[in-house]
Parts: sequence; C-alpha cells; structure tokens
Amino acid sequence: MRAALRWLLLVLLAALALQLFFLLRVASMAVLDPQSTTFQRTEMWRITQEKGRLRWRQQWVDYAQLPENLKRAVIASEDGAFRQHEGVDWEALEKAWQRNAMAEEQVARRNLRARPHRIIGGSTITQQLAKNLLLSGERTLLRKGQELVLAFCLERLLSKERILEIYLNNVEWGEGVFGAEAAAQHYFRKAAAQLTAYEAARLAVMLPRPRYFEKLPNSGYLASRAATIVARMRDAELP
Repeated sequence: MRAALRWLLLVLLAALALQLFFLLRVASMAVLDPQSTTFQRTEMWRITQEKGRLRWRQQWVDYAQLPENLKRAVIASEDGAFRQHEGVDWEALEKAWQRNAMAEEQVARRNLRARPHRIIGGSTITQQLAKNLLLSGERTLLRKGQELVLAFCLERLLSKERILEIYLNNVEWGEGVFGAEAAAQHYFRKAAAQLTAYEAARLAVMLPRPRYFEKLPNSGYLASRAATIVARMRDAELP
C-alpha cells in the first residue's frame, strides 16, 4: 500500500512539475519569440530521416508588419470567434464532436473499413498554437485535455495580438515551410506584406492540410473555398 502511495505521489509531482514547466514556457513568450516548436522539431527530424537533408523556410515578422489581409483570412477560415473566446470555442467543439460521431456512424453503417472519415477538430487558433508549441501530435483524451489547459494559460498570460503573432510565424504551410513570410515566398514569390486578399485566403484555406494542398496547387476546392473566405474577411474581427 505504501509503495503504491509513493508511486502515486511521484506521478502527481511529475505532473505538477510538467505543468510548471509549461507555465514558465508560456510566460516567457510574452517577451521572447520562440526559437522553435515541438511540432517543428518533430518535422525537422522526420524530414532529415526520410530525405537525408533538410530544406527549411522560416522568417519571423512582427505583428505590426504581418499583413492585415492574412490576419483576417486566417481568423475567418480557422477561428471566427478568436477575439471573443478565452481559448476554447465550446460551441464549435461541440459541433465538431457531433459531426465526427455522425461520420463514424455512417462509416460503421456502410462498413467502410478501409476508408477512414476526415476528423473535424473544432480547435481554436489558441488551441492549435498550444498543441504545436508544446505537445505531441497524438490524438488522445489526455493530450486534448492538456491542450485545453495550455490554451487557457496562453489566453491568460499573452495578449490576443501576441497569440496571433506567434501562430502566424510558426504554423506549417507546407513541408519545411513555416510562418507567413516563408509561405508567401514559397507560393507567390513575394513578401507576406504584398499578399492580395485572395492570395491570403488561399494560404488560410491550406492550414488544416498544408502538405496535402501543397501538392495540389490547382485544387478546385482550394480556389472555391478561398473565394468564400475573401467574402468573409471584412467581417473578421482583428485583436
């Protein structure tokens, strides 16, 4: 019994130490730009192992210099309630769970074992940043719970502007392509500040599956969805 209690205490202390580490990391980002994220380091390792060399594009751009077109496009496409929520959009999360449950039911009914349905996440920009900055890519309830805790920490310790700044400078836009400036150069051969509304919208639409759309530059869905996002951009509220 004592051994079990001792192990339980050690586990609790380890969990507390991990939360303290995360808290300090998030707090430091109020003044320090992150040099890399957990996701980026994982990608560096994967690309190096698979291809034997690493092509990497990333260039930090301060919030004031990030194009308004891209800020509005990403908010319109990824998180329309970004300015209002406190890290988690519970309504969007609930809808995502319902859609996934319905999709799973349809797959089971049709016995489509070899064709997994697309998972709809419902994650906010803050949640995506929390996951990419500090967590692994595994899909478990424990990891999702940690993501929610980190999202609340980010919202309490950083401004909305800072969250969006870090997100736009670190999010993946293709294999080895991270951040707005690298994406603009990679896809349009121009600085991010020169992106048109439509170009910004195309980049925003790529975000859920950037490596997939990188291989399909003439995707009809990408063009159609980008046009929809352009129409929504004027209503997107910037922090």
